[in-house]
Amino acid sequence: MDHWGEIEKLIVARQADRLAEQVKALDEQGRKEVAARLPELLKELRARFDRWDDGVVDHASALRVAGAATFGGAAAVASWLYRRDFAPQWAGPDTDVALVLAVLADRPDAWRADLAERLVLRMRVPDDRGMELALALLRETGIEPPPHEPLVAGWVSREPMSSLADDPLLDHLLPRLFEAQGVGRVLQWEKASQKGWLRALLRAAESGRVKREALIGGCVRRFLLGGTAIDLRFFVRLHEALDPSPAEAAARARDYLRLLPASPGPVAELAVKRLRVCGDLAADDLAEAWESLLFRPERKLVRAGMSWLDRSVRRAPELAGLVAGPLAGAFAADSAELQEKAVELAVAHAGRMTEEGRATVREAIELLPPHLGLRAATAFAGGSVAEAEPAFVPPPLPAAPERARPFPPPIESVEELLTEGARSWQTWERRLAGFVTLVGRDRAGVAAELRPRLIGGPDWTYRQETWERVDQWLEGAVRSLTGTAATQRAWLRYMPKTRLAAPLRLLLHRAAEILRAVEEDTLPPLLLATPTHSTGHVAAAELVRRLELIEAAGAKPLAADLQQALLRLPRTPDPEAMRRAARLTSGAGRIVAAWTCPEVGIELEWKCDDEGEGHEWHDRGHEHDIRLVPSATAVPTGLPLVDLMLGVPEHRGDAEHRAWWPSTLPSHREVAAAYLMPCVLRRFWGEDTVGPEQARALARAEGPVGTAFAVVLARVLGDPRMPESVDVLLETAAWDELPAEEVGRQAGRLVASGEVRMIDLIAALEAAARRGAHAYVWRIAAAALPTLLPAPGERPRNSLAAFVGLAAAAAEWSGARGEIPEVRAMAARRGDSGLLRETRRLHDLLTGDNGQEG
Repeated sequence: MDHWGEIEKLIVARQADRLAEQVKALDEQGRKEVAARLPELLKELRARFDRWDDGVVDHASALRVAGAATFGGAAAVASWLYRRDFAPQWAGPDTDVALVLAVLADRPDAWRADLAERLVLRMRVPDDRGMELALALLRETGIEPPPHEPLVAGWVSREPMSSLADDPLLDHLLPRLFEAQGVGRVLQWEKASQKGWLRALLRAAESGRVKREALIGGCVRRFLLGGTAIDLRFFVRLHEALDPSPAEAAARARDYLRLLPASPGPVAELAVKRLRVCGDLAADDLAEAWESLLFRPERKLVRAGMSWLDRSVRRAPELAGLVAGPLAGAFAADSAELQEKAVELAVAHAGRMTEEGRATVREAIELLPPHLGLRAATAFAGGSVAEAEPAFVPPPLPAAPERARPFPPPIESVEELLTEGARSWQTWERRLAGFVTLVGRDRAGVAAELRPRLIGGPDWTYRQETWERVDQWLEGAVRSLTGTAATQRAWLRYMPKTRLAAPLRLLLHRAAEILRAVEEDTLPPLLLATPTHSTGHVAAAELVRRLELIEAAGAKPLAADLQQALLRLPRTPDPEAMRRAARLTSGAGRIVAAWTCPEVGIELEWKCDDEGEGHEWHDRGHEHDIRLVPSATAVPTGLPLVDLMLGVPEHRGDAEHRAWWPSTLPSHREVAAAYLMPCVLRRFWGEDTVGPEQARALARAEGPVGTAFAVVLARVLGDPRMPESVDVLLETAAWDELPAEEVGRQAGRLVASGEVRMIDLIAALEAAARRGAHAYVWRIAAAALPTLLPAPGERPRNSLAAFVGLAAAAAEWSGARGEIPEVRAMAARRGDSGLLRETRRLHDLLTGDNGQEG
């Protein structure tokens, strides 16, 4: 009978279910025949697919079932089942375990036990493909699993059986659960005791199927084996869910003591908790516990150790002889708060210490800062007090750098036009100006020199729907000049219709009108708006000179170019240049002669969801979906692009040519900053937000500064990737143009809303203060504090104590005085936390009551 023909058809058709029934009916001879021909079939199937294709995987279940049923030895079956050919590139758990088990069901028990052991020893990680089959075979055969750590991790990586007590593997694997590496990583996300392995183990303990002592002892044994906090997280939760009684804890007191010196923080915390309820700890054990805790790096544990020590000695004064060593060790703590607490306790219990203990304290006094050392030396009648470090004297504010430099001249050759890299807005301004000047001098010559380089070249630009980059428009102008353009009147077709930012729209209009002028042969001999200074400004005298040249050539200036030039004029008028402009006969000359710098009022509204200015930034119950919405008020000039620029219409936060934007409004930096508002807050991961380059450009521009500029500066100060932002703050302060209070208010909101990390803002402000901007840093910090200080009952933000400490240092360096109501209210609260200590120190400094020790 041809057994193979039918089997082959079912494998090729990928009908694993029918195949399982077919191979189970084979006799011994039929199985041998199929087993002999399977490798050849696999080779044929593999040849049908590309070497990088996973096509053979589609036949994997059928091939696995056939091999499991027909290969004779357990080693051969194990090898066949987990061939690399059968594993998809992104391998997941096997989906055919039930079919494989079905065709293996009639194998002898010893044979299946042998296969189970072989599969177990093949496992390398908890989610190995063979884990499901290995666990199922172990449960069916009832054999003791071989010692293999990935098996235990794989067992717990699956949901426990509905009744863990019925799992045949429980007795074998439960003791190993507390020893095998990898188990803690698998179970690290289990938190609730109402589901998963936490629930299953607790219910097994409640029913008596598993002894509580075994689970508690297993957890403690796992802690003693060591590991990271992540490795031990599940066992900490299990231990605390079991909630050992004082008697159960006392039985393991020595083990808990061994956990105190070096185990991860959560483990040490639970050990402290259990030891404190053991009422019969020996004096030596108490001393060992306190010494271990007070040497820990975690402040929470040190504080717990001090509290335990203090209460114990107050209840049993005879224990005072044990506290000298632990407290002397705490003198070296890296926290002034902990050092002060250690001194306070040492002084409080000094009278009951032995002379040996007092000597121990005296030897450690040199580890304390001078003011605490003096206090301890007075109480203990001796000890070396460290010399006080010289008080930091902040340097004067650095001199302001040169605000503007001369702008480089336009490019002067066709070769330079083609090779000049477009890395900056300055380069592009030079290229635009150079192209217009070169064409104005020798249109035919420039076209002849450019044409050979373009004929036959790709014209990808014309396949775009719109042109949103200056280089696309410049390429269009070059192709129009050389007769190689794929489309005529491109200046109409490719102008974007979407809501772009006005500075970008102005740039595109300038570039588009150059293309149009090339096409219509109306290009003037030069551009008006090319900057004369690195800030983007155009000197009034130079603008008039350019107008004179254009008028002398009988040409007309380009409309967008003229309006950009007006926006680039300095705020300070040049009467002589205006008189020269008035003598011109062109309309452009009259416009320039009558020009005065418009005044623009900018307001900025923070919006979170649908809420406005009344939003509660302290609320951490939800994520703050923030938008910064600017608005502008200005008297219309009648020039459409100028009025568009000064009106700050809403836009989508375009990133194209953003570095160019401040240079388009060098006399209106608050308006330029308002355009950057949609680019200040990161809306999605990896988004390119405003950087220190734009902040520096705004700082060196002219015009009033307000909320928008303050937001930009606060944002870059709070970004650890932008250390240059400190230089921007120093520059602005050196020109006495830093709106410090507004920067502080906006920085407070950025931190409160989660856009900026407190620790990053502290680092930037501290660097600025130590470089001479301490008075400005104090004003920034003082304005931020009302937003950052927590309301009663609210948890303080991370690093807030350090921020208040920086504020106190800046206040001291700058001699600040004047009460802040929010600081006063915070200082009056009960408690002894580091935040409260720093707040009281700041309040004392501001009110002049800084001569007393707190």
